[in-house]
Amino acid sequence: MNYKKLGNTDINVSTICLGTMTYGEQNTQEEGFEQMDYALEQGVNFWDTAELYAVPPKEETFGHTEIIIGNWFKKTKKRDKVVLATKVAGPAREYIRGGGNNYTFKRMTEALNNSLERLKTDYIDLYQLHWPERNTNMFGRLGYVHNNNEDWNKFEDVLNHLNKFVKEGKIRNIGLSNETPWGVSKCLNLAKEQNLPRMMSIQNPYSLLNRTYEVGLAEISIREEIGLLAYSPLASGYLTGKYRNNQLPKNSRLERDGDFWTRYDKPNTTKTVDAYYEIAKKHNIDFAQMAVKFCEIQPFITSVIIGATTMDQLKTNIESVNINLTEEVINEINEVQKIYPNPCP
Repeated sequence: MNYKKLGNTDINVSTICLGTMTYGEQNTQEEGFEQMDYALEQGVNFWDTAELYAVPPKEETFGHTEIIIGNWFKKTKKRDKVVLATKVAGPAREYIRGGGNNYTFKRMTEALNNSLERLKTDYIDLYQLHWPERNTNMFGRLGYVHNNNEDWNKFEDVLNHLNKFVKEGKIRNIGLSNETPWGVSKCLNLAKEQNLPRMMSIQNPYSLLNRTYEVGLAEISIREEIGLLAYSPLASGYLTGKYRNNQLPKNSRLERDGDFWTRYDKPNTTKTVDAYYEIAKKHNIDFAQMAVKFCEIQPFITSVIIGATTMDQLKTNIESVNINLTEEVINEINEVQKIYPNPCP
């Protein structure tokens, strides 16, 4: 396994991060336990979850993923072996603390304490803001529309809330998710000016189908030591090739919840996936491993979050750290990006 520092801390995290959002929905607790056992054995010490999970989000499975992870900690007594990341939900559904903005001190306190209880731990290594409260582009939305009258908790206040949690020992580091260059810069500047906790990571999407992070945020990640935790590196399974030629495997995300997983259903998706598939085939590389490895080698990325529903998928994804992408492969990948730039932003 490969490791990098989390932000400017001394914490070594594996460059493959165990994503867990399927635990409690597509995966049972028993299957989740098997994944966690195997991942840790392979040196994957960085795990990511959220209070919102399992996914697709719904009231009856809210918090279930954290419960499963907490049960694993209780059973194995290996909490100290894991760098654990979770998230507080942004403006959300009615069943999450009544809906609306969630980054008030009262709501964040409730969210954090509930996460700690479900996870059966007394601290979180990395506590992340799942998505912004303000009106901005996220989750693939394009065409920014500004709203001067919107109501949201200002970064300074939120950082002060998080500072209290840090001082209480409940969280050790903080991070952002689904954030923009403006939001990241604002948080970093406020932390420096007011001696508040510094964001250590940005969890945003990045894959062969969506390299938009390179436009503005990649430079910030490198210069400010706030690396990307790349989610959806396989684009919900599209970059495994399993949906090629109109296939719809049983129990896949698209087969189970196709109405939810629409982010990658775009006009040029099929052509782009086929082009990348042919590169992997030409060079005798597993398609999924090529996609994950391309993310892992980016200098602005700290860790690549993988989400598997089967042990075979998990093993394939983790083993991607052992392959090498030649200059020829990378050049061919970049040529496809020129022809079909970011088909699924």
